[in-house]
Amino acid sequence: MMGAMALRTAFTELFSLQHPIALAPMGDASGGALAAAVSNGGGLGLIGGGRGDPGWAAREMEVAAGKTGKPWGIGFQTWAVSPATVEQALARRPSAIMLSFGDPGPLARLVRAAGIALIIQVTDLEEARQAMDAGADVIVAQGTEAGGHGGRRSTLPFVPVVADLAAPTPVLAAGGIADGRGVAAALALGAAGALLGTRFLATPEALGPPSVAKAVIDHGGEDTERSRVSDIARDAPWPAKYPARTLRTPFFDRWRGREEELAADPAAPQAYREAVARGDLPPDPVWASEAIDLITEISSAADLVGALAAQAEEALARAANHRP
Repeated sequence: MMGAMALRTAFTELFSLQHPIALAPMGDASGGALAAAVSNGGGLGLIGGGRGDPGWAAREMEVAAGKTGKPWGIGFQTWAVSPATVEQALARRPSAIMLSFGDPGPLARLVRAAGIALIIQVTDLEEARQAMDAGADVIVAQGTEAGGHGGRRSTLPFVPVVADLAAPTPVLAAGGIADGRGVAAALALGAAGALLGTRFLATPEALGPPSVAKAVIDHGGEDTERSRVSDIARDAPWPAKYPARTLRTPFFDRWRGREEELAADPAAPQAYREAVARGDLPPDPVWASEAIDLITEISSAADLVGALAAQAEEALARAANHRP
C-alpha cells in the first residue's frame, strides 16, 4: 500500500487536509461533534446548518470549535437561510461555508467578502455555471444517488463534466459514495475528493436516533427512492426541483406517482402526522443514499475517514496494476 498522504489534491491543499474527504452537512445528523470527528480524522467536517435555525447553528459551531483545532465548516440550504444567519456563522470564522439548493449569488457575496472559503453544491450544469459566477472555491457535483434532497443527474457522468467545466476550481463528487472504492472513483473521474453523507449516519457521533443508523445498515439501495412525497406529506416547503431520496415506507408506496393528488388532499398530511404519532412511521423520513448496501456497521467517524482514504489508495493501486 502507498504511504499516508499519498492522496494529495487541490482540495486537500486548500484546507491543509490529510485526506480528500468531506462530511456532507446533513441537517438532521451533522452536528458539531460529527463535524469535529471528521476533521480530527483528517477530512473536512461540515455542520448541517440546514434551513438556518440560528440558535442551533451557533450551539453546534461552538461544539465543533471546542472539539477540534483542525479546519471545519458549516453548510446551509440557500433557498431557506437568511443573510443574518450566514453572517452569524461567518463571525465564528469557520474554514468554509457551503451553500446548496438555490441561487447562491447574494449569500456567496457575503462569504467572499468575509474571506472565507466558499463551497457550492450543484445538481446540474446551469447550477455549476452559477457556482462559478458566484466565485466558488470548491464545487460539489451531487448525483441523484445521494440520500436526501437532490437533482436528476447521475454521479458517474455528471462529475467529470463539472470537473472539466470548473477547472482549475476543485470539484468534489457526491452521491452514492460509501466506501473507499467510491472515493477512488471520484478521483479517477477528475474530482479532487468526495463528499459523503449517508455513510456518516452510521457513526456514534451522528445526531438523531440510533434507529436511523440501524435502518441504513439493515436496508439496501433498492429500498430507497427519490420522490416529493415526503416533502408534500410533511408540508416541507422544499423547491419541487429537489425531490428527496429516502427509505421507502408503505405511505410513500401508496402515493408514488400521485404527488399532485397528495398535494391537493388536505387529509393526507393529517394521516401522515397521525401515523408518525402512532409510531407507524419515523418522525422524519430516513434520508438514505443508494449506496447503503455498502454500509454494514457503525464506525467511529474519525477512524472511518482514515479507513476510506486507505481503501481508496488500495483501489487506485489495484487499478494502476491492472493488466488486461
